[in-house]
Parts: sequence; structure tokens; C-alpha cells
Amino acid sequence: MKNLEASFSIFSMKGVLPFLLRGVAFTVVISAVAVLIGVVFGYLLAIARNYCTKKDNRILGILATIYIEVFRNTPLLLWIFICLVFLPIPGFLKQKMLGLSSVEAGLLFKGAFALILFESSVIAEIVRGGLNAIPAGQFEAAKSQGFSSVQTMIYIILPQVYHKIVPTLLSQVISTIKDSSYLANIAIIELMARTKQVLANANRYNGTGQINVSDVFVLFGFAFAIYFIIDFTLSIIVRRTAKKELRAR
Repeated sequence: MKNLEASFSIFSMKGVLPFLLRGVAFTVVISAVAVLIGVVFGYLLAIARNYCTKKDNRILGILATIYIEVFRNTPLLLWIFICLVFLPIPGFLKQKMLGLSSVEAGLLFKGAFALILFESSVIAEIVRGGLNAIPAGQFEAAKSQGFSSVQTMIYIILPQVYHKIVPTLLSQVISTIKDSSYLANIAIIELMARTKQVLANANRYNGTGQINVSDVFVLFGFAFAIYFIIDFTLSIIVRRTAKKELRAR
């Protein structure tokens, strides 16, 4: 019981809770950036794979297919380590920024880049499913009204695709937030990495002079609670959005 109380006292130590909450903020930011950029690339990849089938643009379709299949069917952790070793860091990141050292900023860039590569391939397949759900007759109808292929895609097809894929896309956001925990393997300053750092120094914070089993349960229980709150909230949004889509039909 004393050890458990000592473990909870870790949060009362100066700087510990703000340190962990900054990790939460970085987790959300990294995930949001990965999803937003992934959505842009995902749309482009899905369109290329679905519609670049003619002789003059077939190469784009082939490249999009290779990209999607390679990244979607290999582990995220593999690409994190590949980016860690081979991806160069832009010059503007080789300095302190956002309260991070130059090393931490560089690791953050490499980890986020790997996450974007992986998530864009998954999102591309989500978008492609939405594109395949659009009746082919809509393209012909748009063409008969004088719309170009680009105008048809922007004004007619993509808005419908967006409404069809919103629930699935939000579910992918949940997966992305959980996937961001892999970044802890290369010491990126998201929630799991910071939790591990606090645990490594728990003997200095809990007053017992050693790391106790209860420290593991309390600290990782805190991380579990944060992930659960964020993801469960998004799950509720997904369910409500799905219900609205069903009613709209």
C-alpha cells in the first residue's frame, strides 16, 4: 500500500505531470499532422491508382499501386527505423525549436515522416473504396454537362467520397494515435516515450529509492487512461457520424 501511495506521489513532483502532458500534446499533434498530410497524399494516390489507366498516364497508376502495396503490407516500425537511419534532417530542424533540442526535433521529423508514409498508404485504400462506391454513370452525366475530368472529380465525385469515408477515416485517426506509440522506440518525445523516461527515474520521485512494480502500473495506467479517453471520444464521434450517414441515405 505504501509503495502504491509512493507511486501516485510521482505525479505531485514538480515538473512530472507537465512533462507527461506535453507528451500527450505531441502525440495528438504528430497524429493530426500525419492524418492531414496522409489524407492529401491518400487522395492523390487513390485517384492515380483508380483512374491513371491509359497509355499516357499508366506509369502513375503503377507507381501509386506499388507505393500503396509496399507501405500498407509492411510494418510501421520497419519504416520508422529506415527513416531513422537513412532520412536526412532539413537544415532548419538542426536547432532548438518548440522546446526541443536539435536532436529531439530531428527524431520528431523522422518519426513523423515514417508515420505519414505509412498512414497515407492506408488512407489511399480507404479513399479508393469510396471512389469505387460512386456509380460510373455520374462521370458520364458530368461529361454530358460539359464538365472536364478535373472538374468532375473536384465538384462531383470527391465531395461524395468524403461523406462515404468519414466514419472509416475517423477510425483510422484512432489507429494513427495508437500507432504513434511506436515512435517511443526511437526516443521521440510523445506520451509513451515520456512515460518510459519518468519510469526510468521513478526511484528519484517516489521517495523509496527504488523502482517499484506499482510505479509501472501507475505510470502506464496513466498512459492507458489518456489513450483510452482520446480514442473512446473519437469512437463516439465515429458512431454518431455513421448513424447520420445512414439516416441521410
